[in-house]
Amino acid sequence: MNLLIDIGNSNCKAAFESEGRIGEIFRSPRRDIPGFILEILEGRRVDIIVLSNVREENREMEQVLASVCNRLIVLDSRTELPVDLKYNFPNQGLGADRIAGALAVSVLFPGRDCIKFDFGTALTIDFINKDRVYEGGNISLGFQSRFRALNAFTKRLPLIEPDREFKEIGVDTNGAMTAGVVLGLKFEVEGYIKKNPRHTVVFTGGDAFYFARKVKSTIFVIQNLVLIGLAQIADYYANGKKK
Repeated sequence: MNLLIDIGNSNCKAAFESEGRIGEIFRSPRRDIPGFILEILEGRRVDIIVLSNVREENREMEQVLASVCNRLIVLDSRTELPVDLKYNFPNQGLGADRIAGALAVSVLFPGRDCIKFDFGTALTIDFINKDRVYEGGNISLGFQSRFRALNAFTKRLPLIEPDREFKEIGVDTNGAMTAGVVLGLKFEVEGYIKKNPRHTVVFTGGDAFYFARKVKSTIFVIQNLVLIGLAQIADYYANGKKK
C-alpha cells in the first residue's frame, strides 16, 4: 500500500493507493501536515509515499513522512517518471503539481495534443503534445484569488462571496465584480481553446466543474488529476523500475 500526498496552496489531499487504484481521499486545510498524515495512517506503515508540495520546503515534515514509509519520493523536476515528458524547456523549479498533472494527462490521453487547465489558487495552463512532450505553460490568478486581489489593492471594493448566477452586465458592486471575474476568466480560457482548436481540453481543480458549464467546448473534467499522476509514480517505483 502506498500513500499519495498533494499539498496545495489552500488544502492538503491524501489518499492510499495500490496498483493504480486510489482509495478514499482525505482533505484538510490544516498547516500541520505531519499531524494530519499521522492521523490518517493510524499507526500503519506504508511502502511508498509520493509527495507533491507547492508550499515552502519543509525538511522536518519530510523526515516525519520518511519515518512511516519504506521510501519517500518528493516530486520535483529531477524525479524520474514512468513517462519521459521530454521537457521542451528548462524545468528547474517547475511545480510538482504541474509535473504530476502533466504526467496524468500524458497517460490518460496518449497520442493527443492536450491543454490542461487547473483551477486552483492559481490558474495554470499546461501544454502536453501527442508525443508526450511537456511543452510548457502559463500561470494566472485563480478564481478566488481574483476577488482577494480586488479587495486587497483597491480602497473600496469589498471581499465578496461571488454569486453563482449573475447578469453579464453588473448593476451593483457585487454583480459587477462577479461578472468581471467570472467572464474575465471564462474569456481567458476560451481564448486558449480557440487558439488551439485541435487540442483535447482537460479541466481539473476546485472550480473545474463550474467553468466547464460556462465554456462551450468539449471538455474532460478530471478531479484529483495530481493524485492520478502521483499514483503513476508510486506504482512505477513500487514495481522496481527505479532502485
